[in-house]
Amino acid sequence: MSKIAAAQIVEQRIHLVPGKLRITEHFFDVPKDYSKPDAGKLRIFARSVQKHEATADPEDEKAKPKQLPWMVYLNGGPGMSCRSPEAHPWTHTVLDKGYQMLYLDQRGTGMSSPVTASTLGLRGDNAVQARYLKLFRADSIVKDCEAIRQTLLKDYPEEKKKWSIMGQSFGGFCGITYLSFHPQGIREAFLYGGLQPLVHGPDEVYRRLYRKVIQRNKAYYDKYPEDVDRVKVIVRFLQRFGDGTVKLPSEGKLSARRFQQIGALFGFHGGIDLVHDIVLHAAYDVEQFGHITRPTLSSIERATGFDDALIYSILHEPIYCEDTAPNWSAHRLQNDYQEFNLQSKGPIYFTGEMVSFHTRFSWMVYKAKTTQIYPWMFEDYSELRKVQDVANRVAADPAWGPLFDKTQLAKNEVPVYAAIYVDDMYVDYGLASETALAIKGCKTFVSNVMYHDAIRAKMDEVVKQLFALKEDTLD
Repeated sequence: MSKIAAAQIVEQRIHLVPGKLRITEHFFDVPKDYSKPDAGKLRIFARSVQKHEATADPEDEKAKPKQLPWMVYLNGGPGMSCRSPEAHPWTHTVLDKGYQMLYLDQRGTGMSSPVTASTLGLRGDNAVQARYLKLFRADSIVKDCEAIRQTLLKDYPEEKKKWSIMGQSFGGFCGITYLSFHPQGIREAFLYGGLQPLVHGPDEVYRRLYRKVIQRNKAYYDKYPEDVDRVKVIVRFLQRFGDGTVKLPSEGKLSARRFQQIGALFGFHGGIDLVHDIVLHAAYDVEQFGHITRPTLSSIERATGFDDALIYSILHEPIYCEDTAPNWSAHRLQNDYQEFNLQSKGPIYFTGEMVSFHTRFSWMVYKAKTTQIYPWMFEDYSELRKVQDVANRVAADPAWGPLFDKTQLAKNEVPVYAAIYVDDMYVDYGLASETALAIKGCKTFVSNVMYHDAIRAKMDEVVKQLFALKEDTLD
């Protein structure tokens, strides 16, 4: 494998923010395609953060910063931007451990050469756009990290040029790719709900997760049995004049199948109650007014916000692919599970694991990977309609390179600490456990009382547990 050149620094600016944090905003240039490093650049944005302690002597403020060890945070996705350091509940916890942190907008997100329908259109025709999108999986993201690591740690002593990684959800998938192909850059890895299934296509992943979603639907209706009839009222209303005649504020279609997608919330702490709240409001609107009101439509739209996540919508299934075309895996397999039939005489089940967006539901920032993406979404979602042909081209493409190396993982020498959640609706417990066993020396914290967003909802406990794996001795 050819050596990755250091990223070029374009701009760096330092700001102090409340919470005694010293944040530096970085812009880097990296190759668009690492196999063709002279074929154009992408601009990558990241924020680094250190603790800021004011002193009585102003000269101390001018002193050269300490060469603290680095921890790079890889957030969920794919295709999600990264919030500022002060917005993450674990920032102070990690800084107090003696690290400085780097929060990266992964390529194609946030301010890292963002991919949207409009920016994608600037690349050329649909075939060119489809090829371009193939450069935004974990393999390229990890290469960006390596390029940036070499730049930020350039002046460190040779024995300190490695950094730690912290991966949540899809960020953990990136961590597995990092451990497979560039372990020389990693000092240690902390992975939260992100042990990538070691598969070459998405079908087995979805089979397992459909079954998990069925379990969560049963838990929902056990808690709110009155919602069986309410959901049917809503679905029948949405289908009354033709599926998709109800418009959302974004001009997208609120079809019954789109409404069904709010089951994504089931995968998070408090998610069952959030679904109930939406159902309660929508059923009330239909029964009282004969239509769904604007505030309720907005809440449904925020819970199904794929228009703001084009990479997520198109590349979600390819993040499992090697020499395999995804071919709309979730859509193909749904027919095997009649529980999700909208014409069901019994309870209508919500489809799950489908959203991961920055909305008022803060958990969505931490979501990733195993959301089911359907081809009809490129009809019902106003922004996705613009890239329907591109999405179909990507789904039919079998030419995907490797994202992990079992041989390298089996001889891994990097300390790895991973949180696995038994009832994770997004990363199958069985497949995650197999991955942990495949990584030499991987230590795991396993919980059956946490869901996928534990790093937010149970941050103190889960972060503490992984650092305990690092700091304690296991006999």
